[in-house]
Amino acid sequence: MSELSELFERLWADYAQLNPHAQTVHDLLAERGERIENDHVALRTFRHEKTGLDTLAAPFTARGYEPRGAYTFPEKHLFARHYEHPEGGPRVFVSELDLDALSHEHREIVERFLDQLPAERMRSFDAPILGRPWSVTWSEYACLRRQSEYAAWLSAFGFRANHFTVSVNALQTFDDLAQLNAFLKQNGIRLNASGGEIKGSPEQGLEQSSTLAGEVTVEFADGRHTIPGCYYEFALRHRRSDGSLFSGFIASSADKIFESTDSRG
Repeated sequence: MSELSELFERLWADYAQLNPHAQTVHDLLAERGERIENDHVALRTFRHEKTGLDTLAAPFTARGYEPRGAYTFPEKHLFARHYEHPEGGPRVFVSELDLDALSHEHREIVERFLDQLPAERMRSFDAPILGRPWSVTWSEYACLRRQSEYAAWLSAFGFRANHFTVSVNALQTFDDLAQLNAFLKQNGIRLNASGGEIKGSPEQGLEQSSTLAGEVTVEFADGRHTIPGCYYEFALRHRRSDGSLFSGFIASSADKIFESTDSRG
């Protein structure tokens, strides 16, 4: 097994434990005879000298992945870049939160987390599946949520795959993303409706939908609490005018996809 294959397998195994819908979706599609291909995997991080986007992407770029599109999300204070391997395989989408955009109170909370993280630990092969290397209280998590759901999710789960993505192009028994969404809902899967169930359009080159992150129980320093974990995305890519398949992302769509992990209630 190549190092990249090992990394993706470990990312998936960790992710599946935090996404109650992952195996359900796989089983539902397998029953129809579908073979699932992964369009991309997404990672989250903080913009900081220890944990920035380039640091989290390094295990992939050191093994042949190349940076492609760059994306900004002003309202959420995020920057992202996606990477592709010249020999194919899943895309990797890495986003980072600008800590300077947070209030002083919220930035201090995150800096307390990062003080607990040895810098050399993020230079390892398995940094993308390090998990949560700091202690966090429920009150710190709740405080971060008031300004940034993204920061709160990272505080609770740390470094791991935030979502995997089914390539709808590789499915054989659905004509479009709307059909797939209807099938999922008929089988009890809740979808993220922020900005519409389908984000993007054929004209833009990409249509996306996603489940709402399932609830999982997390150990905080002061007790156990149930919060949204990971979600599953579905991507349908369209041909451009030159006949090539659109390979990037649409920032306005990704902005709404991020909300799949938002707390509800």
